[in-house]
Amino acid sequence: MARKHSKHDPYRDLDRDEDEVPAVAAHCWLCGRPMGKTTVLHHPVPKSRGGRDVVPMHPICQQTLVANFTNSELQRFGMDVEGLLANPAIRKFVDWVAKKDPDFNAPQARKLR
Repeated sequence: MARKHSKHDPYRDLDRDEDEVPAVAAHCWLCGRPMGKTTVLHHPVPKSRGGRDVVPMHPICQQTLVANFTNSELQRFGMDVEGLLANPAIRKFVDWVAKKDPDFNAPQARKLR
């Protein structure tokens, strides 16, 4: 039977570091609340527009962005959260959801096209 860890394992120290490092509490990129059980990795600049960066978001926050902006509008904002919060609909949503539980979810309105 093989050993679980070889005494000559070059990665042996990496396993110990994972146990000692405290978990960092992630916060939602849009609303700033702590993350709940469900996390969505959102592309602030859509992948179809060349975006590669991802940020953690609540599903309800991501659905709200998709419902209120087109891909080209999201591309213009990029990583600028303050620009998104300048939109009255997004500001109203963030103020409303700030009082909710991190795992709160509700149906979102459809895009007005």
